[in-house]
Amino acid sequence: MSEAALQEQLAADRPPHAGPSSQLGAAIVAGFIGVGGLIGSLALGLGRLTQPGPRSSVLTAVAVLTLVVFAAVLPLIGFEIPSLLLAFVWLRFLGRESWISSVVTSVGTVAAFYVLFVLVLQIPLPRLI
Repeated sequence: MSEAALQEQLAADRPPHAGPSSQLGAAIVAGFIGVGGLIGSLALGLGRLTQPGPRSSVLTAVAVLTLVVFAAVLPLIGFEIPSLLLAFVWLRFLGRESWISSVVTSVGTVAAFYVLFVLVLQIPLPRLI
């Protein structure tokens, strides 16, 4: 297949561009989410220099580290196991949820993501199943 034919095929398969009203709607929704996050973060307060509030910097560092590990192993072993472990670690150890709640929520979340992204949206995620 020639380069021109390939470009033509790709152009034919591309969905139509969103119009101005769709772009405006997306911007408004994103703006409301941002304003909501800003209001929520201001309500939490900053704390003091010696006692930052409301989150511990160690917990934040652990959360960032687990995301880095997640991103590193995702292409190697798929999204199921890393996602399950990430959700469990965040719920059980960072969020201090109960063991049962952490296991049930982690499994349910990964199952829901699998159904949504792999089965419904057919996004080619690296996966074991």
